[in-house]
Amino acid sequence: MAESKVIVLKVLMHCEGCQSQVSKCLKSFEGVEEVVVDYPNHKVTVKGKNADPLKVLERLQNKFSRNAQLISPIPKPQNQEQKEPKKKEVAPPEVKVVVLKTLMHCEGCAIDIKKYLEKMKGVLSVEANMERSTVRVRGIVEAAKLVKYLKKELGKHAEIVKQEQDEKKEQGKDSGSNNYRSRGGGGECVFQYPPQYSAQHIYPCQTFSDENPFACSIM
Repeated sequence: MAESKVIVLKVLMHCEGCQSQVSKCLKSFEGVEEVVVDYPNHKVTVKGKNADPLKVLERLQNKFSRNAQLISPIPKPQNQEQKEPKKKEVAPPEVKVVVLKTLMHCEGCAIDIKKYLEKMKGVLSVEANMERSTVRVRGIVEAAKLVKYLKKELGKHAEIVKQEQDEKKEQGKDSGSNNYRSRGGGGECVFQYPPQYSAQHIYPCQTFSDENPFACSIM
């Protein structure tokens, strides 16, 4: 025959009335066959073949005192071992470099574009090049959101020239350069303004521009 389990608990008791309450709440409990209460030593011994130590402790805490403690047998920390494998490692978001093309008439335009884009959440750095009409944005942000943001805040139309993963660590000191190089072919790719196929783009009239040698002059 299987031997009865012996469960020992520690419960703070002040008198014989406490002893009676502890005895009553455990005697009728599932699996409990015998209850011995030693209130001067604050000790409770429970015997039973099918008695569950954790359930007996929970019963005592709910019915008598929250300060009840299980002395023997000591339960194994199974829950902690099961929870540890459930932890998932979340990969950090990738930093991207996005190059946009937008028309800038002066340095003021470049300053405004840089100022507004730096306020955008996820943007780490902005480089605006007025001569090439390009804006280089580094950060954790989608290229399409940058285009919409410029249209909304400044009313400027922008096009996505390219977007790639940030390679600033590999570039070293060259990361701050205004020359955008093509990683695939190894050659230099310069974005010219205006583009070769100017028929696809409409720019403001430059008849009276100082940069146009054939512009009309008013005497």
